[in-house]
Amino acid sequence: MGLSDVIVVGNSSDDPFAIDVAYSVGQTVDIADLISMKTFANSEFCPRFISDENDFSRIGRHLEGKTIVIVSTSSRQVSRQTLAMRTLLIARAAKENGAREVVLVEPDLYYSAQDRGPRRDLGDPAFERDARDLKKFDGQPFTAKLYAQMLKLAGVDRVVTVHNHSFSVQHRFGEIFDGTFHNLMPYDIYVDYLKNSDIVRCGPDGEGLALCAPDKGARSFVKEMFTKLGLPKAKFILLDKVRSGERDVEISLHPESESTFDEIHGHDVVLFDDMVRTGSTVVKTCQFLKQIHPGRTVFAVTHFYASEEGRQKMASTAIDEILTLNTLPTILNRDEQGRLRRKMVVLKIEGWLGRQLGRILGIESRESASLYQIDMSSKNPRFIRKIWTNDQLPELQAERRR
Repeated sequence: MGLSDVIVVGNSSDDPFAIDVAYSVGQTVDIADLISMKTFANSEFCPRFISDENDFSRIGRHLEGKTIVIVSTSSRQVSRQTLAMRTLLIARAAKENGAREVVLVEPDLYYSAQDRGPRRDLGDPAFERDARDLKKFDGQPFTAKLYAQMLKLAGVDRVVTVHNHSFSVQHRFGEIFDGTFHNLMPYDIYVDYLKNSDIVRCGPDGEGLALCAPDKGARSFVKEMFTKLGLPKAKFILLDKVRSGERDVEISLHPESESTFDEIHGHDVVLFDDMVRTGSTVVKTCQFLKQIHPGRTVFAVTHFYASEEGRQKMASTAIDEILTLNTLPTILNRDEQGRLRRKMVVLKIEGWLGRQLGRILGIESRESASLYQIDMSSKNPRFIRKIWTNDQLPELQAERRR
């Protein structure tokens, strides 16, 4: 399949994220010139793939042989429910006009939080469900399953997402899409940034650096991150998180943690998680870590929901730095960041996503010099970068001891 056989659109024609993904795979035609996003007077949405008005020979077939890629992110102006419905209609429009394949690229997969229902046969979590867990979903639908089924029914053949946190969602989408569900893990992005920026201060072999998995759900990701970093003198700790209420958690060191708290004293600690909503747990975890007197505490998260409550809580001095991807593009807005812009770095992943998409579809994507683009407010002290070299390590270590 060649590039000319791939058409990239968004579920809104002016979505900058979708436009940048389209550019990264080499598409030169603007999304707005490929699909019309019509809304009738009664507010119903009706997408229309644009064709030659004078061509009456291929009515209903002008997308034959084409792969249609729908890039779906999120917006403060349009609800996720509305965007999901738009995706379904675009997929059906593509299929009913001859498209060979429809691919949904949804970096933050919708409805993943609703990954099980009120019975044991509704969901496949990686743990034994007790009555309390079942009761949490009493009266609710198993929405992730419904969403996958609706996408398939609408005509979506393949789903691409980034760092999905739910084993149950992954299992269900994998089952429904039968080998064409792709959960991309951004290891190489984080590895590249940690090694080539000054967000952490460590020696060439990882001296003074510790990675932290805050709970059971993050352990496999952080273990793989630790392996891929390839820094033999870095440390790795596992924490346990026990919920005693909706937002009350107790933090402790996991018995199988490879390092103790004493061993990471003075280290810069990078805590990884897939997503953050209210910020309650991450702040409490960083406050817990501060008791062991680390160097710098860095919170690295793939999906950042910039809620008002989350912004206020994560302004806590327990978190020194926040590193996130732009899977939810609203995080690039300085008003959305609020006071967090003083310690926030956003890595724009459209180029990386374009490369991954090219690999999946078997086409050559546009080469770029970097895996990502860095977005950092000039309010962030690291906007003017300080690089720690090997001969400055004694100074750095002395600073940590102080």
